[in-house]
Amino acid sequence: MSIFLIRHGETALNAARVMQPAATPLSPLGLRQASAVARRLARLGPAAIVSSALPRALRTAEAIGAATGLPVATSALLQERNFGDLRGLPYDTLGFDPLAMDAAPAGGESAAAFARRVGDAFEMLVALRATLPGPLVVVTHGLLIRAILDTQVRLEAGVDRPARIANASLTIVAAQPPHAVALLDCTTHLGGGAHETAHSLSGG
Repeated sequence: MSIFLIRHGETALNAARVMQPAATPLSPLGLRQASAVARRLARLGPAAIVSSALPRALRTAEAIGAATGLPVATSALLQERNFGDLRGLPYDTLGFDPLAMDAAPAGGESAAAFARRVGDAFEMLVALRATLPGPLVVVTHGLLIRAILDTQVRLEAGVDRPARIANASLTIVAAQPPHAVALLDCTTHLGGGAHETAHSLSGG
């Protein structure tokens, strides 16, 4: 019983290291990445797809839906942490790391509120997977996947959580406790120049 966690494909703002407004779309590279991960997942026999409704995630999920013949459901629980008024600003000019801040940015979401939402999201995913005859594909965002790895699952001894989650990567988690990680941040499907831009921002 597996849950497949997919980070969305790259966006132009990921590559430019800008905190992303909600409506940010995939870049041409991100679209190629979405197609590549969709081809890989089509071979793995998923039973359902659920996605963040933010366009960068939803477009990635739609590519997977086209490759698998599955409809795409959405959940607000799977959206990236809301950075409010910081969205649209260059990450490297802020003078602090907004991805690690505890307080809520103006108009945004605190780390504690985000953590609660991640817990609710994972509980929802486990319950949904229990109703399915096959794996559940979850298309979401870098910080949400990192938070799941930090708080909801078990990594093997000696395996560290990645410092960043790659665009269009695949992480496979057991849907039953202790939710062991079987595959971590894998991008072997991204051949032929589809790997993300160097120093692309992971999260935000």
